[in-house]
Amino acid sequence: MDTGTVSGFPSFLLPSRTGGAPVEVRLIAQLGAGAGDALCAQAGARQRRHAGFVDALDEPTVRLGDMHADVGDHSALHAFAVDRGGHPFHRHRGRRVFTAVSGSGGALLRFASVDDACLRQAPGAFANALTQVEIPPDALFCVRFGGDVWHQFAPARVDSRHPALFALSVHPDELDGLDDPRLHAHAATGDARIPDLTELLPASVRTWLEAHPAALAAIPTTRLALDARETAWGRRVRDVWRRAMGRYRCGAQARAGGRDGVAAGPGDRLHRATTLPADSLLATALPRHHHQDRVELPLPLAAPHAHAPPGAETLLARVLAGFVESPPRGVSRLMRARNLLVRPLRLRTSPLGCPVSSLLGTGEVERFAGRFPVLAQRAAADGRYAEVLLGADDRHLAFRCSIDVRIDPGGHVRVGMANRVQCTNAFGHAYLAAIAGVHQHYIVPAMLRHAVGAAMRDLPQPARVPVSPSAVTPA
Repeated sequence: MDTGTVSGFPSFLLPSRTGGAPVEVRLIAQLGAGAGDALCAQAGARQRRHAGFVDALDEPTVRLGDMHADVGDHSALHAFAVDRGGHPFHRHRGRRVFTAVSGSGGALLRFASVDDACLRQAPGAFANALTQVEIPPDALFCVRFGGDVWHQFAPARVDSRHPALFALSVHPDELDGLDDPRLHAHAATGDARIPDLTELLPASVRTWLEAHPAALAAIPTTRLALDARETAWGRRVRDVWRRAMGRYRCGAQARAGGRDGVAAGPGDRLHRATTLPADSLLATALPRHHHQDRVELPLPLAAPHAHAPPGAETLLARVLAGFVESPPRGVSRLMRARNLLVRPLRLRTSPLGCPVSSLLGTGEVERFAGRFPVLAQRAAADGRYAEVLLGADDRHLAFRCSIDVRIDPGGHVRVGMANRVQCTNAFGHAYLAAIAGVHQHYIVPAMLRHAVGAAMRDLPQPARVPVSPSAVTPA
């Protein structure tokens, strides 16, 4: 049945039969065609790569936000997915609030609130208490219910090729309703995951439902939609289109979810400097230069890391490794094209951008951190400053590049990259004029961002204790 025309958010409310909180479902927004499958694919792929990923009960989950019991906060944040096979009926001994996006085939949310004693005496009473809500494809919606509510989420079609949903779930109180002392103690440590807090439908009721498949086919259904003018025929056309777009978009999004991300601080914006620091190694290099630039990337590492940040030398070694191991694809493509053009002119070629291409040098030269060839290096005894000077001479110009890491007393880090170029002939001047713009506004910023991003990824994170799916104890 339809819920009737509303001017705000279409919603569904199911009062509890056992005195608990009601079930509330609200439709928020309609996303673009195929967006649900694309989001489920990308977020699901990233979830699988997360260190705390748990795959159990047909509900892949990740704990994203921990409790802060020391300040009286027992809330937690989890992500979970429901694929095209749906998941079994279950409940959690605690309130749940989640926001989700449905797949491009739509979703069904089934709920039942029934007394435990009644279930033991008459398993069929579960079917009489069931109701379901139909969520349209590619929709943003939110759900809230109490710990006494049995629920099951599944795609809208039995033979669906689309995931049901991907959700971010807030547990207002992770310890709410945990009567088992061992489970309460486990949850109090902050290491409990959704499967640990899950109770499956009793075996007698599952057996009854398997013997009476028609009971699930006759569940009362409430359909939520964001367009009251849409006809049944128009809805069928829309659903076919959205399913097709979902299958088209999810492959690319799944690949995007497999890429590494980066978390940078409020100082993620690059700062361009017109002058060099007074103590810069570059200040005395190439005094008759024809080009100079410097960019800085502030990184407040003290806040997001539980332990003190590494010293400047360690961070600088990580940044240099980032230049070598994680060059931007766009810069690498430009370098391949540049190498093809200048090879007949017998100029230097390198797969890395010229500012740091000398990091691939060989031979008996001075090395930073025992690995990276440099022209000069300097570091402060207190671990708050480290710098290296790179560069090479070519037929048409000479370039020098300094990379430095500076840590202020508050633990905030600035990574700087400065460049000087000295032309040695007319071709050098013409070459510099041709590439100066893309060098200063794209190549240098992109290389520094990627290198610092790689350095951030490699920083040690606080240890987490994974939960094995084998720890799940069905009711």
